[in-house]
Amino acid sequence: MSTSGENNSKVLDALDVAKTQMYHFTAIIIAGMGFFTDAYDLFCISLVTKMLGRIYYTHEGATKPGSLPPNVSAAVNGVAFCGTLSGQLFFGWLGDKLGRKKVYGMTLMLMCISSIASGLSFGKEPKAVMATLCFFRFWLGFGIGGDYPLSATIMSEYANKKTRGAFIAAVFAMQGFGILAGGVFAMIISLAFDSSFKAPAYEVDPIKSTVPQADFVWRIILIFGALPALLTYYWRMKMPETARYTALVAKNAQQAAADMSKVMNVELQSGQRNADQTMDAKESNKFGLFSKEFLHRHGLHLLGTSSTWFLLDIAFYSQNLFQKDIFSVIGWIPEAKSMNSIHEVFVIARAQTLIALCSTVPGYWFTVALIDIVGRFAIQLMGFFMMTVFMFAIAIPYNHWTHPDNRIGFVVMYSLTFFFANFGPNATTFVVPAEIFPARFRSTCHGISAASGKLGAIVGAFGFLYLAQNKDPSKTDAGYPAGIGVKNSLLLLGGINFLGMLFTFFVPESNGKSLEEMSRENEESNRDVNIA
Repeated sequence: MSTSGENNSKVLDALDVAKTQMYHFTAIIIAGMGFFTDAYDLFCISLVTKMLGRIYYTHEGATKPGSLPPNVSAAVNGVAFCGTLSGQLFFGWLGDKLGRKKVYGMTLMLMCISSIASGLSFGKEPKAVMATLCFFRFWLGFGIGGDYPLSATIMSEYANKKTRGAFIAAVFAMQGFGILAGGVFAMIISLAFDSSFKAPAYEVDPIKSTVPQADFVWRIILIFGALPALLTYYWRMKMPETARYTALVAKNAQQAAADMSKVMNVELQSGQRNADQTMDAKESNKFGLFSKEFLHRHGLHLLGTSSTWFLLDIAFYSQNLFQKDIFSVIGWIPEAKSMNSIHEVFVIARAQTLIALCSTVPGYWFTVALIDIVGRFAIQLMGFFMMTVFMFAIAIPYNHWTHPDNRIGFVVMYSLTFFFANFGPNATTFVVPAEIFPARFRSTCHGISAASGKLGAIVGAFGFLYLAQNKDPSKTDAGYPAGIGVKNSLLLLGGINFLGMLFTFFVPESNGKSLEEMSRENEESNRDVNIA
């Protein structure tokens, strides 16, 4: 047993001290394009939600002609998150059972097919179109869900311990470019189809302002999400299995060394695989997932990663999904009757693009630059704290910020909450679960943590979209007063961010430590050698 343990140790030590080289950056692009696609697909729906209402719910008898009913809006926005949660659990588990590489291509192909199918949603009645769209977006989310644990785990297992945090964070930072690309592409398509590109003064019902080309616009925007995934499918299939999975889970140190030598310039030495490795597998796999030993070693860690991701995603996805409502309140998005439906998509996309460009994307890359210097814990704690401060700073004097003279200040404050989400827990909650659990559970535990986050996103998508639409009971008119529901939402989100700050104390610092040191697998290996 000692021979195989020593061979594994040589392979892992070589990976920990390997110099940063071209293949590391190649892996970031290959894995990162999955997240680029994930973000595009998840957030592009919020760009076309209002258009869907104007196309399919302008008939007489609609509760609010030209708008999706609250239950339909929540379903269209949130069903992908339900699929994502399921995919994170399933593919996370499968990645530990079959290997990272074998599962990696399945998720990408499922995303491609579902993106195209979403844009081709069909039906004679509005309800049928929405039901078809929700069905395909569920499976789109299912594929996206698999990308979370697999991309994080693959990148963590390829990286050296000195720059591992930056590499994993860089993969996740591609999400910012995906959000940005969604806004830019929607603007381009809007410009292409809105020939006059003026905001006609349609002081009439929404039916007259919904132009025939609108049905093409939302479909093209959704279908485009398949393109970046297709472009990286071939390269994903060429990636070798990670050396850590092969050495620690498959128990083949020789193959691990051979695989890494093909793609990285590192000196890996290993002896011949011997029969004792079968016994070594049994020795090192002494405890299972959720056994007493696992809960003793990693129970609080899993609670910390899951709870912080859950609380973070309630706030983060709620902000993204109802930001169009906030922009309407402050006047960035005029009333629907003042412009046609395609121009409305342009205006919403422009607002999202500005937020992404000025706060979302910079926040991600601040994390990439500083995570291996400052550490994960400090960045996450600081991010939750600043999000709490800015949420309350917006919500408490809400009437002040929505006054026409103060709208620019409102947008700046709102943007800063996005900046500190991404230069904070939105990045670190993705990084840490890929570093602190044993290799044989790493993908599964990351999937559980990520699924907890998507449960939070579902709470945000369904619960907060309703809360933001609550009517003031003191009013008797048909419409609700602007901002009443949004203010309550922001106050509650501030409290949720504060809870996230508290639960961060359950999450260990992994900066500068090897994966085996954090997961305590080196203790198991040493024990095996001593037994031998």
